[in-house]
Amino acid sequence: MIARRNLIVSGAVLVLAAALPHHARAADDPAGILTAVYTCVAKGKGDGGGTFVIENKAAKAKYLSKSLIALWAKADTRTKKGDGGPVGFDPVTNSQDPDVKSFKVVAEKQDGDKTTMAVTIEAHQRDARANPADKTIRYDFVREAGQWKIDDIKGAVDGTPWSVRALLLDSFKY
Repeated sequence: MIARRNLIVSGAVLVLAAALPHHARAADDPAGILTAVYTCVAKGKGDGGGTFVIENKAAKAKYLSKSLIALWAKADTRTKKGDGGPVGFDPVTNSQDPDVKSFKVVAEKQDGDKTTMAVTIEAHQRDARANPADKTIRYDFVREAGQWKIDDIKGAVDGTPWSVRALLLDSFKY
């Protein structure tokens, strides 16, 4: 009798899990992680930004790889008190003033425990980003302890490429 009850309960749990919308499930793959992030970013007027991904140690531990966290911490120690830090903008929205109306997540490269995802964002304002390259933010992911973590964020401003990892490394030159 107990085995039958367990089977029925297990079946009910599986049916409920399958019935949940994809965004309500745990984001356990790069596409799911980025979809969850950008769904939050695009809420309302889309002006809340994505700094919640990097705003504190807990957020960084949730989203970023150990090597990127360590590099960021080292760069932060070199930041003078009162300065904004080595990354002076919101890399998730590639902006100072976030404006995200919609987004599209696409896998670009997949290689075992590494993958590159591209997120193309559209703004509410028609001509917010004149250069098409500025609309796409790329994420390098690595698997650490069975979880996908962001190892770098890359984009472009006026067509000129940038990388969070490169910005952090550049901060050691000064």
